[in-house]
Amino acid sequence: MAKKVKSSKSARKQPSKLIQKAPTGIAGLDDITEGGLPKGRPSLICGTAGCGKTLISTYFLAHGAKKYNEPGVFVSFEEPPNQLVQNFASLGFDLDELVKAKKFGFVHFETDTFDTGMSQEYDLGGVIARDLNVRRVSRSR
Repeated sequence: MAKKVKSSKSARKQPSKLIQKAPTGIAGLDDITEGGLPKGRPSLICGTAGCGKTLISTYFLAHGAKKYNEPGVFVSFEEPPNQLVQNFASLGFDLDELVKAKKFGFVHFETDTFDTGMSQEYDLGGVIARDLNVRRVSRSR
């Protein structure tokens, strides 16, 4: 008797059952990631200018804060917080309200303050941990 071979689709879905997911609120993205981003793990959103990194990241954080009461921190090197607040207001998100509720925080680094001759390895963990926005958001849990 021949063994039945599992389809590639069912084989592909098995690992996602082992990893809890946090829905992004972006239907197409949640579909292709089989439920969202890995829950409780850092996710790096990277790509070229204009590909939607800021949109995906901020939408995910705002969605989590509003729907799941999950606080988040947005780290930026280019756009200052007031510009992000204004941009997302046009999409129907009130980030100021989420900041006041201690569900959303910003960490903004002025890129000109970093030495351009820096080696490729640099750990921002200590800088971020000292930022008041990070501490304020993390205490609200």
